[in-house]
Amino acid sequence: MAPNEHRLPFEQPIYELEARREKLERNAQDNPEVRNELRRLLRELTELKKRIYSNLKPWETVSVARHPNRPQTSDYLELVFDEFVELHGDRFFADDRAIRAGWAKLDAYRVMVIGHQKGKNTKDRIACNFGQAHPEGYRKAMGKMRLAAKFHLPVICLIDTPGAYPGIGAEERGQFQVIADSMFQMSRLPTPIICVVIGEGGSGGAIALGVGDRVAVLEHAYYSVISPEGCAGILWKSHTFKERAAEALKMTSKDLLRLGVIDAIIPEPLGGAHRDHHVMANRLKLYLRTNLRELLGRPTDQLLEARYQKFRHMGTFEEGRQSCLPNEAALSETSSASETPPPADSPDGESAAGADFDNGRPISDVAERIAGGERRP
Repeated sequence: MAPNEHRLPFEQPIYELEARREKLERNAQDNPEVRNELRRLLRELTELKKRIYSNLKPWETVSVARHPNRPQTSDYLELVFDEFVELHGDRFFADDRAIRAGWAKLDAYRVMVIGHQKGKNTKDRIACNFGQAHPEGYRKAMGKMRLAAKFHLPVICLIDTPGAYPGIGAEERGQFQVIADSMFQMSRLPTPIICVVIGEGGSGGAIALGVGDRVAVLEHAYYSVISPEGCAGILWKSHTFKERAAEALKMTSKDLLRLGVIDAIIPEPLGGAHRDHHVMANRLKLYLRTNLRELLGRPTDQLLEARYQKFRHMGTFEEGRQSCLPNEAALSETSSASETPPPADSPDGESAAGADFDNGRPISDVAERIAGGERRP
């Protein structure tokens, strides 16, 4: 184990098998029996990863999305794009390092890339504010989007933030207003926009870069109106209910696709993107290239109308079910498993009835009903 290796609790069986594999590899050169055992162990390790990562709980998905070794915007700029030229500043206040923006090439396509950056080490994370952008960061992003539209070049947004920075200074400089302006400008920007959630997609900080013609989420990323801890703090007054909140929020890629919030799920390498940056970069590049080819062939008026209709119809329901579910048939089995109601007892052993303050029903039930599509009475 590397000294700075971050281990997720549910991955413990994987690390145990990997330790056995490393031990066998040191002794497998001249011993046929050891080589056979090593091959058997590798097959077992592969099956174990498939079993664990195909049945992640929502909170475990959040843990994977926050993994410190997960590839960030800077990694994709190096592995997916060529000739990146960074652009700085918002021409009003400062240059926010939580947002990176600049020209780049994706094969034959010239594009504008805009993405959140969390930072790789402690010093870098502090400088990037842990990926939480200030108003100047979103103003920078909007300025670069307008520049891309001026030259009729597509925009690619890589989303990875727990949310916009909620500090006093950010609020004084109009954080809420700049997020709304960003959403409005993206909705009418006369050039193709592709948005991909590569890690965390939290709150307004994510949606400020999330209004696009195509919105995709990496398999083990999440996209939500609020973090599980924030949701638990509001509904149950304690962050200890974060796992229950993550289940109610329906924030995983499968839930988002079933509800029509996103257009596609980009598969991650076996065991998560943090295990193989190059494979993940190749899959992201394939998705971007395929959709750029399609979107660049559309007239601007059709592009804008389709983008408007996409978000206009989001959240439309009939009798508790969404009216437009293009992928519902393919995900019927997944949805039935993912919509299991949260347990009646709290993590502390208390009854959920202690939280009954919405028309006599537990808040967990209300959250489930709203997430499932039922209108609140």
